[in-house]
Amino acid sequence: MKPILVVDDDPQMRDALKEAIQRLGYQATVAENGQEGLSKMANTPFAMIITDMKMPRMDGLAFLKEVRKRVGNLPVLVITGYGTVENAVETMKEGATDYLMKPFSFDKLGGKISSIMEAVASDRDIITGNPKMARLLQISRDVAAGDTTVLIYGESGTGKELIARYIHSQSLRKTKPFVAVNCAAIPENLMESELFGHEKGSFTGATDKKLGKFELANDGTILLDEIGEMPMGLQAKLLRVLQEREIDRIGGKHAIPINTRVLATTNRDLVKEAAAGNFREDLYYRLSVFPLHVPPLRERLEDVALLSDYFVKKFSALLNKEVKGLTDDALNFLLRNPWRGNIRELENALHRAVLLSRGQLIDISDFMLDEPPAQRNIDMPLDNNKRGIKEMEKDLIMKTLKDVNGNKTKAAKILGVNVRTIRNKLSEYGKIFPDEQ
Repeated sequence: MKPILVVDDDPQMRDALKEAIQRLGYQATVAENGQEGLSKMANTPFAMIITDMKMPRMDGLAFLKEVRKRVGNLPVLVITGYGTVENAVETMKEGATDYLMKPFSFDKLGGKISSIMEAVASDRDIITGNPKMARLLQISRDVAAGDTTVLIYGESGTGKELIARYIHSQSLRKTKPFVAVNCAAIPENLMESELFGHEKGSFTGATDKKLGKFELANDGTILLDEIGEMPMGLQAKLLRVLQEREIDRIGGKHAIPINTRVLATTNRDLVKEAAAGNFREDLYYRLSVFPLHVPPLRERLEDVALLSDYFVKKFSALLNKEVKGLTDDALNFLLRNPWRGNIRELENALHRAVLLSRGQLIDISDFMLDEPPAQRNIDMPLDNNKRGIKEMEKDLIMKTLKDVNGNKTKAAKILGVNVRTIRNKLSEYGKIFPDEQ
């Protein structure tokens, strides 16, 4: 796995960033300034760069411009001082992938790094041996050439965002920002500001001007992820943005023209949602100029073995283990699983299997799933392995909880299960952690 390059003239910040990156499971290389960073880039390929803005000899903006000349699409996360919105905008225009305002928390930094590293993985050729997916990729390349609005739909976990990033990477906007907005994760009262920005003093708590995601994605691409979750009131404002190609900041006096390509994803049937009055019909037709359907994993079984091999290699490297692959029984087990969570569920299952594996090949006993196999209608022999699986499962859960100081939400995320599963298991084990007392 390629390391992350950290460029910062402050030795304490360099050390803190390096430690944070290593805690996330990645390798880090540090440089004191832009010139040293360029020198290290000449000898080492990096997965991404994190750079401060204010540095002697070569500041972050000059460094970013030089990186773009030399490496093209290498992701760059720029760290800038609090309130310097104009600097952040300038870096985005010069091709920065994202920016982070000081001061920031480890969780905020980790979220940015994880998001960018996932995008790095998506820039590779999408792994598939399925004719439907091959056709989908061909159509995606064709539609990427223009600025057509695309609606990508399919079940959760099928890789809709991956397709969106693929379209951007194949487009003429590929050197410009790609900004993803998860419509399901933003509280309704904050979504308008998140999308369109606000002026200083426009409402209580607006202590500074904030640029919205549409402005940050100007000249590039914005992804409205899970658009079906957007509140009806905001849908009307989004429709106007798509029609007029301009946005209004909250508290702003003038409309601001934008040149942003819009991609959207959804796991809902928006036609039915519109008929039920939950989604604007006119917005649906504005978004679905070019609809693309991503098939579920159960309809592309050719990809199960290919993806499993990729995930085993990925997590073996990340966890510093020597797992080489799967036994025939384990692969057959994966092929029989309905994968209601699609690729995301498969990835989580293999992450846990690599963690549990004690040999070079993953076997059936190494899998820990959210539901017992009996509920999944899978012909999986449990016989004498049942107690061993349960004990390994318990050990893994308890070790993970210990590593995150009993935080069940963090443990669930690491293990790839929901928090309810963790709570149920703890109840089964008769364990109570401090945050529940």
